[in-house]
Amino acid sequence: MGLSKLDTLYRQVILDHSSNPHHHGTLDEKATEIELHNPTCGDVINLQIDLKDDKIQDIAFSGSGCSISTASASMMTDAVMGKTMEEAKEMVLEFSKMVQGEDIKNSDELGDAALLSGVAKFPARIKCATLAWKALYQALDQEGDIKEETLVHYHKEEDHDRN
Repeated sequence: MGLSKLDTLYRQVILDHSSNPHHHGTLDEKATEIELHNPTCGDVINLQIDLKDDKIQDIAFSGSGCSISTASASMMTDAVMGKTMEEAKEMVLEFSKMVQGEDIKNSDELGDAALLSGVAKFPARIKCATLAWKALYQALDQEGDIKEETLVHYHKEEDHDRN
């Protein structure tokens, strides 16, 4: 398949997740809930997770955001369903590395979210892509002791203004 056709396919998958997000809505019983905002662009996510026996039994998200933010949340919910808390945390860290342009070991584990690797070329969009993943990590981290710099690359406002 030619590069142009592959790029078109990737874009179509991202647009499909954005237009028809998976696991969008709320859970009847919510074990854990977190809301995060991206102050740079106004994206908001409310993430709910139902954990049972250290595994993600169910997950849902709501809120408002750009196509990258919504697609990323949809892809993330698909990728982490049924994973243990530690597996999901590791996936968050791998995703964060990937969208910052780093090579990762096993992008296949990220499912469709691996298609967002191209976000690395657009620093202003990294926060959009990582918002849902950051919310997941914080929801799983009961102690709340998170070093944000390991999760997302925070660009300077001047960088955002230039993009």
